[in-house]
Amino acid sequence: MLRVLNHHLAAKLVVIAIALFLLPGCVNRMFYHPNRIEYRTAEQMPGPTRDVCFTSADGTPLHGWFVASPVSNALGTVVHFHGNAQNLTAHSGFVDWLPAEGFHLFLFDYRGYGRSAGRPSRRGLVEDGIAALQEVRRQPEVDTNRIVIIGQSLGGTVALAAVGVQPDLRPQAMIIDSTFYSYRRIVRDKIALIPLLSWFRWPLSHALIGDRYSPADFIADLSPTPVLFLHGTADFVIPHHHSEWLYERAGEPKELIIIQGGEHCSGMVQQRAEIAPRIRDFMIEALNREMP
Repeated sequence: MLRVLNHHLAAKLVVIAIALFLLPGCVNRMFYHPNRIEYRTAEQMPGPTRDVCFTSADGTPLHGWFVASPVSNALGTVVHFHGNAQNLTAHSGFVDWLPAEGFHLFLFDYRGYGRSAGRPSRRGLVEDGIAALQEVRRQPEVDTNRIVIIGQSLGGTVALAAVGVQPDLRPQAMIIDSTFYSYRRIVRDKIALIPLLSWFRWPLSHALIGDRYSPADFIADLSPTPVLFLHGTADFVIPHHHSEWLYERAGEPKELIIIQGGEHCSGMVQQRAEIAPRIRDFMIEALNREMP
């Protein structure tokens, strides 16, 4: 009987060991939900829109849109890092109001999203973000001293890592919307929602995922670039305390807007009438300030 129990225990330990070996890859893949559906055409964008094709550092072909502002003497250019699902044609609705406000707009898809080739990976997305920041500087309409990044959800994570890895591509301002503090912290929050497993959320989060390219590693070094954080109190995808943690870790100048009742990335949609003017004012002030 003791030998049988030992065999059962050994079998369970083997299963647990295999699960812990395989699950990190599964957990990492859960961050990416791309598709290639065309939700909106370039002709439906509010301004002259052209396709931009470029490559990432490893040669992966990437695709983006450049939307020229119809306003003469544009105020600057916004580079949009979208969230983890669908593709740029779906996410364009978050930022399509910017050209009318006097900003050129550059949207792009990470590898595996939309018309970009390849498969998503954490390092790959960071390299794609770097490639996008390099590509936008080649566009003839762009004043390279007047660039702003808007990163939403996972896009904020990718944007902060891209600028952190390649500081010479630092913009004049960043807006970070509904982004998580670190990979382990958000996985830990999700494990906490699972009965029984919640007791083991700390060791499990360490076993299941690494923290490389997490926003927490780069946010302090962003100063003196102005950064604006947005987050809703009713965000059940990424709790708003993640933006509060990032805000605390960030250097000056910085600003935090907590949207009462706001859902995930809803500030530029449901609460646009209130939030968009504050984003615009923040960007204009940042672009007009003298950088040290």
